[in-house]
Amino acid sequence: MRRWLPFALLLTAQVDAPAPLADAQLSDPRQEAQAKALMETLRCVVCQGQSIADSDATMAGDMRALVRSRIRAGEPPAAIRQWLISRYGDYISYDPPLGAVTWPLWLAPLALLAVGAWLARGSFRRRR
Repeated sequence: MRRWLPFALLLTAQVDAPAPLADAQLSDPRQEAQAKALMETLRCVVCQGQSIADSDATMAGDMRALVRSRIRAGEPPAAIRQWLISRYGDYISYDPPLGAVTWPLWLAPLALLAVGAWLARGSFRRRR
């Protein structure tokens, strides 16, 4: 009986169908280009390392469908981006704005570079 348990769990798992516009392109090439450009700048909230254009997650498919449907309705990409940021936070954007919450993201690379230069300088001085 235990041998069949994993197979039974697979049969009972819920499989969501992809959203209608998740993988289908828009008929207008200009609108599809706008949608694709916007999707490449938005981070998948499930994968976190991929854009919604590259992710296979169901949530990313839903977000692709949302972007395409809003662009097809004539909404500008900047407005869609702002709506998604207001809903999911600045983290969804690969280019977060400089603000009180995101300043460590912008300053951390500079601080790490300064610390590395300081450590390298100290190491070179000891060798002499």
